[in-house]
Amino acid sequence: MKNFIQNGNMILVTAPVGGIASGQRILVGSLFGVAAKAAAEGGSVEIATVGVYELPKAPATMIALGDRVSWDDAAKQIKPTAVGLYPVGIATEAAGSGTTTVKVRLDGITTQAA
Repeated sequence: MKNFIQNGNMILVTAPVGGIASGQRILVGSLFGVAAKAAAEGGSVEIATVGVYELPKAPATMIALGDRVSWDDAAKQIKPTAVGLYPVGIATEAAGSGTTTVKVRLDGITTQAA
């Protein structure tokens, strides 16, 4: 098909102020992803918009397997879906109190604060 560009699992974006590290999470407008490599500020970086990734969460936050989760862009961590957060996917494991990460399957869809 002559108008096909790419499958959309990886999207090229501009690295934010201060640059970005490989594996760092980024919210660009309504697009959430995980950086595939490091890039200097203003440089190009591919971000993964689908797949399962281990993402940071607050130690006191409880998340159950299958819970819808959101990105808190101010705190730079995953939280249960709530007003003001950006829905990004579903937890693929339970993550209880004391853990600082949770595995999340990214939806690959555009997001906006709930």
